[in-house]
Amino acid sequence: MPPPLRAEGGFPVVGIVGGGQLARMCQPPAVALSLTLSVLAEAEDASAALVVPHSPVGRHTDLEDVREFARHCDVVTFDHEHVPVEVLAALEADGVVLHPSPAALVYAQDKLAMRHRLAEMGIPCPRWAQARTRAEVEEFGAEVGWPLVAKTPRGGYDGKGVRVCRSAAELDDWLSAVGEPGTLADGILLEEAVDFTRELAALVARSPSGQAAAWPLVETVQSGGINTEVLAPAPDLEAGLAAAATEGALRIAGELGVTGVLAVEMFEVRDPQTQHTSYLVNELAMRPHNSGHWTIDGSVTSQFEQHLRAVLDLPLGDPSARGPWTVMANVLGGEHPDLYPTFRHLMARDPGLKIHLYGKGVRPGRKLGHVTVFGAEGGTDSLTALRERARHAADYLQGVVTA
Repeated sequence: MPPPLRAEGGFPVVGIVGGGQLARMCQPPAVALSLTLSVLAEAEDASAALVVPHSPVGRHTDLEDVREFARHCDVVTFDHEHVPVEVLAALEADGVVLHPSPAALVYAQDKLAMRHRLAEMGIPCPRWAQARTRAEVEEFGAEVGWPLVAKTPRGGYDGKGVRVCRSAAELDDWLSAVGEPGTLADGILLEEAVDFTRELAALVARSPSGQAAAWPLVETVQSGGINTEVLAPAPDLEAGLAAAATEGALRIAGELGVTGVLAVEMFEVRDPQTQHTSYLVNELAMRPHNSGHWTIDGSVTSQFEQHLRAVLDLPLGDPSARGPWTVMANVLGGEHPDLYPTFRHLMARDPGLKIHLYGKGVRPGRKLGHVTVFGAEGGTDSLTALRERARHAADYLQGVVTA
């Protein structure tokens, strides 16, 4: 692989393994910070490869590909969590600076490891169990009640690797793969089906020297296992819950030694007797996250700029929101492959709309981009209007509406 061209002045090269939209969205802040990005892309037309000049093609599962790529970088970070453990260990042994480190990243790669560690820390989580046999599944179901949620400890995302089960028999195919190499080598993660009020996300960043910053807690709206909308900040949120959830996310980042952005997906739950609200941690992601895309337009420092600052141990930026409300809606693929005419129409119809497309080919249900709107006025009326604008734009790009 040819090395990236370095800018004069001693500015570093940040390597990102994976050429998806998260790497792509790191390019504008990298330019603003005078940094050079280098991306190990899956293909020449990968999302990030279309906009990052130095994007050699290689496999994140191939040690020699990743090793050659990392040789030209001052620090290496990740677009996804799927780099094999043995590849990460070899890079670390080579002296490559990895952020987050393999010791921290394991808790985003392996949901069973995450549950064990969070339980040790006393972080509120759903009731859970590790199951290797049908008897253990039945025992847990009898304890927490059916249905229950089953997850593959590794490899799941956007609803993949997750099942809601009403009997142990529905997991027989997974149980037959337990102990074999793959996503179910250590068993199945079982969780109670939480009766939650809504889903929240806490987004924080931490640098190697221990500096940390947190964005406002947001509400995430899911459809079919995919985050389709984010409301920032989460409306009607009790101040005590916001403080507790943010403190919990910062404590996770600190105790796990996370460097870079950490997203903590949560359930908001309400005690039926006291009506007191609290949170339960659902999942962790140690990278920029879909719940933080609103920060590009809605906060002083975006999650992508902050991630670059953090992995280089630069002083962190201000995570404050620019206004009372920001709404982000994901754009999913529909039946129309040509997005440019709809893109032009929306720019003319709503000049305040921010449209971020990822350069991907259209496929039904595929995440193609997101739109963001933000308002200078508070109040639920303003939030409702923003949600309508964002939803219309996303639906128009998908072809759900035509006017």
